Amino acid sequence: MKLVLSIAWTHVRHRARQTLVAIAGVMTGVAFSVMMAAMMEGSQDDFIRTLVDALPHISITDELRRPSRQPADRVFAAAEFHGLIPNVRRPGIKNPMATIASLQSWVPGALTASVQSKAVLRYAGRNLTVSIIGIDPHTEREVSTLASHMRQGNLNSLYRSSHAILLGDRLAAKIGARVNSNLTLASAQGVSMNATVAGTFHSGFRATDETTGYVLLRTAQILERQTGIINEIRIRTNDPMQARLISERIGEQTGYKAISWQEAQEDLLSAITLRNILMYTIVGAILLVASFGTYNIISTITHEKTRDIAILKSLGFRDRTIRAIFIVEALLIGLTGAALGWVFGYLLTRGLASLEFKTPFSDYNHLPVLYSLKHYLLAGAVALVSSLVAGYFPARAAARLHPVDIIRGAT
Repeated sequence: MKLVLSIAWTHVRHRARQTLVAIAGVMTGVAFSVMMAAMMEGSQDDFIRTLVDALPHISITDELRRPSRQPADRVFAAAEFHGLIPNVRRPGIKNPMATIASLQSWVPGALTASVQSKAVLRYAGRNLTVSIIGIDPHTEREVSTLASHMRQGNLNSLYRSSHAILLGDRLAAKIGARVNSNLTLASAQGVSMNATVAGTFHSGFRATDETTGYVLLRTAQILERQTGIINEIRIRTNDPMQARLISERIGEQTGYKAISWQEAQEDLLSAITLRNILMYTIVGAILLVASFGTYNIISTITHEKTRDIAILKSLGFRDRTIRAIFIVEALLIGLTGAALGWVFGYLLTRGLASLEFKTPFSDYNHLPVLYSLKHYLLAGAVALVSSLVAGYFPARAAARLHPVDIIRGAT
């Protein structure tokens, strides 16, 4: 093996220019693969983190997990009825405080009660349909990032007047309302009340900032004519990735529909999966192109060293030994290129992370990147495999050469 390494090193060293070009190709492929993986996964994780922070990890609504059976279905199992009016079920979660206490005993995270409502907002001659969310400011801080998204006022501002409301900044700008402006809320149940703008928030999601307002629990209950009733329990788990499993258990225990953030954003997560497939396809293509440089130099060495091969084989070298020499040469190029590519890729990633950019909606930010050992190992492994494959075919051709034909000049 020592002799094989010595011969391989001699071949590679005496063709320094071509060797450096092949190493540079592998290095560039590995470096850009690492940089692209870090950039794309970093932006993906940043997007998911923003999405998870903006929404509750799990939402329990007053909708039953399975529709309740009607009385006629229970009495007449063999009959089928049409056009019957179903029982009117009182909206809201039954025994909400007992349900929350039961869930707090085992759910790893924070819970808060909430009331979801729809209302028509009237201000300065404009009527807009908005989503009204009743919250408890003390527990809301534990399940959402609303407190950090406040632009004017804070969550405690809801206590400053009898019916205070926090508006999304886009909604406030659309109707021209400011802090301390008085507006009117009219619900579908026929309840109308005057409300005072106590603050504005900016979540970063246009749909939320244009159509949402937060009020106290009791205010939302008055709008819904459901005093003492809540129709949603929001949960923030310690591990967001366990939200789906926890929501399934909650649904089985309570009988109400529990939706995790993964279920609520299935389309986006599917798009992210396709994006990852595209990313790894591009990375593989970059490394495949780099492997052609290795193939080129090993083929050239094989062609120029045919007489050396004849001499070695005439001295008793076997085909597998000749094949091993050229495969080792390819691995030397791949290893060196991968090692240099790791360093170059890290520097490129650091350079991208240091760039600052500004959007119309935010101050200066840095490009999100993800430093992961997986990226380096994957790029290095693909580079080595491609170098090995690129070196195998010229090595196999070299091992098949017959020394007599070479010496006579037949090839």
